[in-house]
This record gives sequence, structure tokens and C-alpha cells, in this order.
Amino acid sequence: MEKLTMTGRNATIDLGNRIGQQLRAGDVLVLDGDLGAGKTTFTKGIAKGLEIPDIIKSPTFTIIHEYQDGRLPLYHMDAYRLENGGAEDLGLEEYFDGDGVSVVEWAEFVEDELPADYLAIHFKRTGDDDTRILEFEPHGAHFNQIVRGVMGHGR
Repeated sequence: MEKLTMTGRNATIDLGNRIGQQLRAGDVLVLDGDLGAGKTTFTKGIAKGLEIPDIIKSPTFTIIHEYQDGRLPLYHMDAYRLENGGAEDLGLEEYFDGDGVSVVEWAEFVEDELPADYLAIHFKRTGDDDTRILEFEPHGAHFNQIVRGVMGHGR
């Protein structure tokens, strides 16, 4: 697992932007970490990399926010409310196999629905309120390549 230390909101958005520029239809990213760890901020960067002009908000109360006005659609999901089941009724595979990029927060509640290839990013808080450690866990060659590029190994 590759680790990267991020300091500041802008650095988190920039990283998301760089990754977002490399994403293609059907890509799935799984983000986990405590509340306030930077998952939605990172997703704002993904949206920027996908050329989505909309304001990205946490999908906590709606489960899925769809953003259609970019290079690719973005499906931002918060599966926390599915803790007691119901994921199979949402048709997540249609999103995961579809024409856009899916970003899933709290994916442990929809694990059985995830495709074989995806990128998991674990957000860990530090003693500094402005610093996070991101751990990248790629599943599949495409995501291995993205992580290598982000870490500076694949240029």
C-alpha cells in the first residue's frame, strides 16, 4: 500500500484533480475515513479533474448525487445509511458498469456490490488538523498505473 501525506485543503483538491484527469467511464473509487477526514474535499478535486463545474456536496442524506456536466458523469455515493442493508435495491452495478465515475464513501456497507477493479483510498487524520495521510490500495492494472503516477513512480 502506498502512503502520501497531504497538508491543506488545496493539496487534497489538487491530488483529486490529478487523479480525476486519468479516470475513465466505469471507474470506481472507494474512500474511507472518519467524518471530516477529507473525503468530500478530495471528491471536489475528482470533479475538477472531470471538468464538472457544479458545487460538490456530501451525499450523506441523499445516498447518491449525480453530476452530469463534465467530461464524464460523476456519481458520488455515501453508503453510510445502508449500514442495515438495502444496497442491492439501489442498482449500484448500473452505476459501476456505466458511463461515469463512481466515488463511494463508507463502501464497507456495499462491499458485495463492488466490481473486481477499483481504487480504495484510506484517509487517516493526524495530530495536525490540517494534515492527512492517504493510503492507496489499487485493485487492477489501471488503478496500479494511476497510483504509480501519483506517487511519481510511473512517469
